[in-house]
Amino acid sequence: MLSTMIALDLTVTSKTVSDMNIDTTTTPSSVSPTVAGEQETVIAPRQRNMWWALPLLTIVWLVTGALIASSLVKINYWEVAPGSAEEVASRFSFDKNALSQVTRYETSAPILFVTAYGSKLSALDALVGVLDPDVDVLNREEKFGTITPSEQRRLGFQAMASAKQIAEYVALNRLGYNVSIAYGKLIIERLVCEDAPRPLSACLQLNPGDTITAFDGIEIPTLSDLMPIIADYSPGDVVEVTITPHKTTDSVTKKIELMVSPDDPDRTIIGVWPADTRTVDLPFEVDIDTDSIGGPSAGLSFTLALLDELTAGELTGGVKVAATGTIDGDESIGAIGALRQKTVAVKASGATVFLVPSAQTPEELSAARRVAGSKLRIVPVANLTEALKVLEELGGTVISNDAIEL
Repeated sequence: MLSTMIALDLTVTSKTVSDMNIDTTTTPSSVSPTVAGEQETVIAPRQRNMWWALPLLTIVWLVTGALIASSLVKINYWEVAPGSAEEVASRFSFDKNALSQVTRYETSAPILFVTAYGSKLSALDALVGVLDPDVDVLNREEKFGTITPSEQRRLGFQAMASAKQIAEYVALNRLGYNVSIAYGKLIIERLVCEDAPRPLSACLQLNPGDTITAFDGIEIPTLSDLMPIIADYSPGDVVEVTITPHKTTDSVTKKIELMVSPDDPDRTIIGVWPADTRTVDLPFEVDIDTDSIGGPSAGLSFTLALLDELTAGELTGGVKVAATGTIDGDESIGAIGALRQKTVAVKASGATVFLVPSAQTPEELSAARRVAGSKLRIVPVANLTEALKVLEELGGTVISNDAIEL
């Protein structure tokens, strides 16, 4: 009876398994060592649905390609970005004639001059620049106005050459050397144009390179001769201006309507930007290597560094000082561009004092102070005397006009 029940149970089990649609194929290793003939059921793994992989890969490649292309394609936008703050003294070189007349002194804290970058941008750079609070992105008109990029580069290099000459003149004059400066001819460097120039405006009547030889019948041998004469005229007055056109020897007289200066509402101008034709007579030349740097904004730093180089002691009192600003023959310090970006560069250099022109606008000075924070002191100065006074208060050497014996 018992054996019959077992047989019936085995029969049912066998039938149940055989009726199920299950793959019971096994490998030899799946056979249990303890129960002969017992089999293990193996279920094939479920395949994953990867429909999204190809679209995602395509998007990645498209984005990567777009980034690469946008970084290579230049567009008509330019940056005004923080540059660098570097020592001036390391750029000085003196020839044998100079060294026979001066002694060079080393300093532990050389004056720094400051630059800002202004290169043309790629599409990607422009996007990054817009998002960077320390970078200004300019379009072509904002960058160049009415002149060409090559013309602006030429003007920048010429302005730097003049800045170096004037800085040497001012420094050596301070030290008591026999130096002189003279104005040259009034040559038009570029034109000052209104949005809607009037028919008799200089913008439409004159050209860069023309030389102005007479103003309303009065001969103008040099630029300095024009300044006291035009002071008696008002914007809107029509005068006769005699010129020698560029690359000719002919004299031509044209009627010009005078205009108000865009920088000073109380000043009347012809409407031209004169080239710097000043010449200086120095007892010796100092070469200042400025490489491919343009513009006149390093005039103050060049002057201070040369004073430091040619006098004993520490002009800065051992304090790390940077300076920016144009310098004129009368020792006045003029405004410069990109003050905020230059402040970023000075702060990164570790300097603690930054001499800047007091001629900057209140908004520019406020922005510079916000960038500087508490560790960098912004000090506006109007002329060389004020700059030297600040350095003296820092513990620097006093510079007098009788620093040498002649």
